[in-house]
Amino acid sequence: MIAIFKKEMSSYFNSIIGYIFIAVLYLFSGIFFWATSLFSDSASLNGVFANLLMITVFLMPILTMRLISEEKRAKTDQALFTAPIGSWSIVIGKYFSALAVYAIGIGITLVYGLMIAFYTVPNWIEIIGNFVGLFLVGAALIAVGIFLSSLTESQVVSAISSYAVSLLILLTDGLAGFFNDKILHETISYFSFSKHYKSFTLGLINIADIVFFLSVCLLFLFLTTRVLEKKRWK
Repeated sequence: MIAIFKKEMSSYFNSIIGYIFIAVLYLFSGIFFWATSLFSDSASLNGVFANLLMITVFLMPILTMRLISEEKRAKTDQALFTAPIGSWSIVIGKYFSALAVYAIGIGITLVYGLMIAFYTVPNWIEIIGNFVGLFLVGAALIAVGIFLSSLTESQVVSAISSYAVSLLILLTDGLAGFFNDKILHETISYFSFSKHYKSFTLGLINIADIVFFLSVCLLFLFLTTRVLEKKRWK
């Protein structure tokens, strides 16, 4: 797993993918920080985090589209399958590499908190809550993305499908509104990422919401390993 992690991290920063992802996140977060905090003379970073949520959705396919689809296209997946390493270790190594790059990207928000601390006392509970929530949303989206990447050899198809599924997940609240049946409405709403993310924006670390995002991660990572196992035994 460690070898896979190092290989993928090297791939991110030996190419421009990692740099582009981090640079775009820093650019937009900086704009949001200036507009919602500095320009507005506010010590709150809620506006930064709220806007970064949507930016994360649009940027995430950049991290995940090549993780497995590229291996399939280049036929290097066969080398992975014959290596003395399990499918789970392969998936986890790739997953954590994408998660590490993502963490570096959103880590800039903590720097903004420190900048505010030079002038006033920031609400660290709210900032940490937002950070944890944004991290968990990204972790779940990466898990979804790596699963979609395992289904195709095309990075373009992987990216487009990841965009579509990510947007569908975030728009679940709106979709639930089309159903009048209470049970169906509540069932669909339960799977809304926005609903489970909301408590974090208030600085509340809700165990149920953490479990929800971790469950999504484990589910799609498990599905990805099943896809690889099926390929391995063909």
